[in-house]
Amino acid sequence: MTLSYLLKRVFHALIVLVMVGIITFFVVRLAPGGPSLLADPKLSAVERQAIEERLGLSDPLPVQFAKWAGQTARGNLGNSFLYGAPTVQIIMTRLPNTLILAGTSLLLTLAVALPLGLASGLRPGTAFDRITSTVSLVFVAVPVFWFGLLLIILFAVTWRILPAGGMNTAGLEGSLPDLLRHLILPAVVLSAASIAEIMRYTRSSTRTVSTLDYVRTARAKGVGDLALRYRHILRNAAIPILTAVGLQLPRLIGGAAITETIFGWPGMGRLSVEAALGRDYPLIMGITLFVALAVVAFNLLIDLLYPWLDPRVRAEA
Repeated sequence: MTLSYLLKRVFHALIVLVMVGIITFFVVRLAPGGPSLLADPKLSAVERQAIEERLGLSDPLPVQFAKWAGQTARGNLGNSFLYGAPTVQIIMTRLPNTLILAGTSLLLTLAVALPLGLASGLRPGTAFDRITSTVSLVFVAVPVFWFGLLLIILFAVTWRILPAGGMNTAGLEGSLPDLLRHLILPAVVLSAASIAEIMRYTRSSTRTVSTLDYVRTARAKGVGDLALRYRHILRNAAIPILTAVGLQLPRLIGGAAITETIFGWPGMGRLSVEAALGRDYPLIMGITLFVALAVVAFNLLIDLLYPWLDPRVRAEA
């Protein structure tokens, strides 16, 4: 891997971040409604104008954008309209909670999807393959909110096995077992569709790789089943699987807005819903940039893994 390859990837990532910031700024500002209208519908035009001037919304859009871009370049995302505190400070209080949920969901996705997809791809046409393929289609099609409500009704209301929402029980703050109990349902809901997607990608890649000559040669040489699966097949099928994993991060973060709202999980997803409903422009912009940065960084990491997995990519890089 050359320095020029790395710099090119970083440059592309910066362009994506800049474009996300520009598009989000103008979409948010041009959307109907505003903080002054949500504050009190009975306010007079003069009072609304005073609120907009205080919030810096009375300037022309190009002027507002120039001010926002200058502040953002200095690391200042402004103050939240709803909370009256620095946007970065509010985001950092919620970010760890979302990282716990999204990280657990991603680990659960990989732990379930890779073995199932590998086993299904090595046994095409069997009953196991048909069952896993059908179940994966169901989970791709099922809406997140419906699945979440179903699990709440079953596990929290009917069977009373798990809590219906929140992040901890009153009086048990800081308890790891209590946190894990609250984490189970939202993590399962958030990872369900991703498990189905990654499993289907793994199945398809495994079927393709398992028919290649070097796999048949390794099998003929008596290579053990476990080594054949994970050293020869899964590693060489990993490029499309890694690409699919990179595409799941936006799904996990986007789904977190719905999942965190359903389960009352105090993370950035729920915060983004509050910011959108309250027309909190600085908070919306801050959350969007943080999410975009996370997605870009994650995909940049995946790009850097490609040369390590595939010597052909290493030669091109």
